[in-house]
Amino acid sequence: MDAKLLELLVCPVTKGPLRFDREHQELVSRSARLAYPVRDGIPALLETEARTLDDDEIED
Repeated sequence: MDAKLLELLVCPVTKGPLRFDREHQELVSRSARLAYPVRDGIPALLETEARTLDDDEIED
């Protein structure tokens, strides 16, 4: 994911920063405890598309 794009994107729920998880192809919002999928290089920043993170995923 392009670093400049990542700087502009925020979590749609908390408006906080997102971290790109390359292994899972997801944008992670620790404050919202959500992971948004990135499909074909396009982030799906909809709360309904996100999966809830487990406690152990938050600490990584």
